[in-house]
Amino acid sequence: MEGKKKNWLKIIVDANPALSDALGDFLMGAFSVAVESGAPDEPGWGTVSAWLEQADIAEDEREEILLKVRGYLAELESTTGCSGGVVRYEVVEDQDWMANWKKSFAPFSIVDGLVISPSWEEYQPQEGEQVITMDPGMAFGTGLHDTTSFTMELIREAVGEGAKTLLDVGTGTGILGMAGLLFGAERVLGIDNDPEAVSAAISNVKANGLAGKMEVVATPLEKLEGEFDIVAANIVHNVLLAMSMDLVARLAPGGSLVLSGILGGMQTENIQRVFSCLGLRQVGERIGKEWVALRFVRE
Repeated sequence: MEGKKKNWLKIIVDANPALSDALGDFLMGAFSVAVESGAPDEPGWGTVSAWLEQADIAEDEREEILLKVRGYLAELESTTGCSGGVVRYEVVEDQDWMANWKKSFAPFSIVDGLVISPSWEEYQPQEGEQVITMDPGMAFGTGLHDTTSFTMELIREAVGEGAKTLLDVGTGTGILGMAGLLFGAERVLGIDNDPEAVSAAISNVKANGLAGKMEVVATPLEKLEGEFDIVAANIVHNVLLAMSMDLVARLAPGGSLVLSGILGGMQTENIQRVFSCLGLRQVGERIGKEWVALRFVRE
């Protein structure tokens, strides 16, 4: 007799498309889930869907999960000024959804010469290519959107000018720190206040053979000591402003501060003004349709 089929929880967030990237990263990091969202030319652009890997979730657990998602959405809307999002859910009957989702995640070039490959793929790098292998869905940052690639490009610029040490604030999966090492940095420290992210980053660093050069810890930024040639933070505008003095305090003279998670317009202007007042000079930027990354140098 065939056993009872399991039910899976599907979380659906309908929000401003400008929030899709941040929402996707949050869902992946907070719940270790597979995430999908529509492209600008597709129906449902702005809708982010996630399937939890745990089957038959109890009602109280479901409500706790939805409350957490709604709380993050409210925080994100307050930070960006993009309001009107809705969180809903569906109960989906058992299917091989994870296998189907994996088919859609193939190796891709995130910046020139660097490929991100999921662990279940056997990718053979072409001449001149380097590869980071990782499991999407483990924590924030799989490289699927502009803020990650923009930040990487600015880190590579700084490394190309001689920077050797990197502090990756809010490291998530560790993707930025690992990229910095492949670009030529000699030592990386990744920090994150999410224990799941720390665990995921440590696993990814080991899987890529970089454990001897990159350390990942949960130490808060304000409790760190020492200075770094590069300090990188791909977070959100309000958090960057709140930690501005601590970010600059960890930056060596002549070092580069790379910031992203910033929307164009007023948010970019705020970041430029605050960090200029802290003695930094802007030397680089990457500008997309919505998101911006900035590079400053400490004189």
